[in-house]
Amino acid sequence: MTEILFVCVHNASRSQMAAALLKHHGFGRVTVRSAGCDPAERINPLVAGALAEWDVDISGEVPSQVTYEDVAAADVVITMGCKTYPIAEGTRYVEWIVPNPEHEGVTGIRPLRDDMDRRVRELLASLVDSPAHV
Repeated sequence: MTEILFVCVHNASRSQMAAALLKHHGFGRVTVRSAGCDPAERINPLVAGALAEWDVDISGEVPSQVTYEDVAAADVVITMGCKTYPIAEGTRYVEWIVPNPEHEGVTGIRPLRDDMDRRVRELLASLVDSPAHV
């Protein structure tokens, strides 16, 4: 099974959102994790609220530090704003240019959530043999 690691700076918004949406749409067809290069203490509550509008719950998630082991275990590492992270040979790296929602209100986060959902669905369709479930 393909393993995806999403990495952003604080692992409190973008990477958590992407991981939750990929888990939600993936139906167990991919393994998904997220981490940060400078983790925050908690999940951004506005991001959690925007995802909760779609019945996707990240309220129990805890930001974590990206490690070499995380990267080495992943088939694909998708980074979003994190410039310092371990590099593992044989791992594919993709940079998504996604704005940091740290200073946005929930109305600013909804468009980011929608864009992230589109990106995640496209990623999933490219990874699985049967994208009809997406």
